[in-house]
Amino acid sequence: MKPLAQMKEASRLRGLLFDIDETLTTEGRLTAAAYGAMERLQRAGKLVVPITGRPAGWCDHIARMWPVDAVVGENGAFYFRNSEGRFEKHFQDDAQVRSRNRARLEAIGRRILAAVPGCALASDQAYRETDLAIDFCEDVPALPLESAARIAELMRAEGLTAKISSIHVNGWFGSYDKLAMSKRLFATEFGHEEARLRAEYAFAGDSPNDAPMFEFFDHSVGVANVGRFADGLEHEPKYVTRASAGAGFAELVDRLLGAA
Repeated sequence: MKPLAQMKEASRLRGLLFDIDETLTTEGRLTAAAYGAMERLQRAGKLVVPITGRPAGWCDHIARMWPVDAVVGENGAFYFRNSEGRFEKHFQDDAQVRSRNRARLEAIGRRILAAVPGCALASDQAYRETDLAIDFCEDVPALPLESAARIAELMRAEGLTAKISSIHVNGWFGSYDKLAMSKRLFATEFGHEEARLRAEYAFAGDSPNDAPMFEFFDHSVGVANVGRFADGLEHEPKYVTRASAGAGFAELVDRLLGAA
């Protein structure tokens, strides 16, 4: 990973896609500095798109209320967009499939909680449409990363796709991910083919579920706390910020706006 200062011609990039937890936020909080950076970026004419594992209920609010152009949620299960007064939801699976899968995920969740002491259903599980989120360090005493890996292993044994974030292990039926839905969003809503998305946008993240994005984007960036997962990243970001979490996000925005 190269220092962010080595990113060339950052100000020419058209926008930023970014994870939320511990990339935009800091210890679970959205700071004024990070929110202000997001707003400055959009006001400068850049596209601003969170790409998160957080639930549909949260993403509805984010798409409506934050200075963003769209949001991809539940690790690629959908994108929401609020454009010119019209709010739209686009899911990978239809409502019938989502309903059927939720019942199956509830049973899998109970088995995982029994098998891994100390973990819990994520507190935002009630607002999810498509996935199972197991908390290993957000609202429970932090478990070692080995426990997160064990949870992911159990999910995969049940036939789920499983990804580890900075706070949760998420599991879902299907092979989609953050990258697949990001490509769909940009092709459908902004008319950008994959090559343009790869070359003209930056991505920022901090954990293993961001690895496909780190690999795909020419200008992928890890905030400094990505080092926590140094041994568990399938693909590393090309660049890394000096600061961690929300402060690292603001550092990246300054770079994209030519202020650093």
